[in-house]
Amino acid sequence: MKTKGTLPRIGFLGTGWIGRHRMQAIWQSKEGQIAAIADVSSENAQQAAKLVPGAVVVDSLDALLEMGLDAVVIATPSAGHCSQAVRALERGLAVFCQKPLGRSAREAQLAVDAARAADRLLGVDFSYRYTDGIQKMHQLVNSGEIGQVYAADLVFHNAYGPDKAWFYDAELSGGGCLMDLGSHLVDLALWFFDFPRVRSVSSSIYSAGERLKGGSGKVEDYAVVSMVLENGNVIRLACSWNISAGRDAVIESCFYGTKGGVCFRNVDGSFYDFVAERFRGTARETIAAPPDDWGGRAAVAWARQLRERGSGFDAAADNLVRVAAVLDAAYGR
Repeated sequence: MKTKGTLPRIGFLGTGWIGRHRMQAIWQSKEGQIAAIADVSSENAQQAAKLVPGAVVVDSLDALLEMGLDAVVIATPSAGHCSQAVRALERGLAVFCQKPLGRSAREAQLAVDAARAADRLLGVDFSYRYTDGIQKMHQLVNSGEIGQVYAADLVFHNAYGPDKAWFYDAELSGGGCLMDLGSHLVDLALWFFDFPRVRSVSSSIYSAGERLKGGSGKVEDYAVVSMVLENGNVIRLACSWNISAGRDAVIESCFYGTKGGVCFRNVDGSFYDFVAERFRGTARETIAAPPDDWGGRAAVAWARQLRERGSGFDAAADNLVRVAAVLDAAYGR
C-alpha cells in the first residue's frame, strides 16, 4: 500500500495525445514515478516511453496489475473506463481516469463503490477546474465577494467533432457532445454551488438539426440543459460539435450573484487560452489572462494528493456520481 510521503509508482493505460500529456505533466512535476505504460497501439506506447526515462512498456492492463504499482492513470476510450477502474481499484491501486468515469450514473457508482470498498483514491480529469481563471473565480464565489450566487450560464461549442469513430457510437461513448463537453460544464457548475441536490433537469438534444428522443441510439451534436437546484438557483448550459460558431470554439462559464458576477471565456476561439473577469454592474476587471499552462494540473493534483496523503479513499469521489446523475437525467434515462 502506498504510504504518505513516498513517491508513487504509476502506470499509464492508454497513451494517445491526452494520455501522453498527463504523463509528462506528472513526470515533470516530480509528484510520481512513471513506472509502466500499456496501450493497444504499440506505436503509441513506444512514443510515450521515449518521453519518460525508465518506464517499462507492457501489453495490457493485466500486465500493469501484476507489477506492484501504487496507481494507474486510465486514458482509454470511454466504454472501458468503469470496468478498468474497478479492476485496478479491486487490486489495490489508486486510479485517475479521463472523463467520463462511466457512461451512466450506474457505472460511475460502481467505480466509486469499488474505491470506497478498497479504500483507494479515485480521481477524474475535470481539468477546467484547474485553470487560473476558474480557480480565482471560485475563490471569489466562496469568499462571498459577489454576494449570493443564484444563476449560472455555461457553454462549450466546438466547431469540430471528435476524430475517433467510437465517439459516435452511443454504446461505446455513452453520449455525444453532452457527455464529451457538457460533462465539464456540469462538473464546474455543481462545484461552484458546492454540489447541492438538483431538484430538476430539463433538456433539448439534437442530431443534425433533428430533436432526439430517448433510446434513439444516435449521439447528439447539440444539447441545451436547464438545472434547478434545491434552493431554486438556476444553471443553464449548452454544448455542441460541428457547429458554425465563426471560430474554433466558444467556451464560457459565467456565475451571477447579488453583488456582481464572474465570467471565464476563451480568447479568439482558442481551446487553451482563457481570460476571467469580475463584473460590478457595467464595469469589468480582468482577474486572469494567458499564458496559463493548465492542462495537466488535475493529474498533478491527484498525484500530489497520492504522495502527500496516501492512497486512501477521498469522499469527494461521490461528487462524480452526482455529475453522472445530471447527465442521465438530461438524456432521459
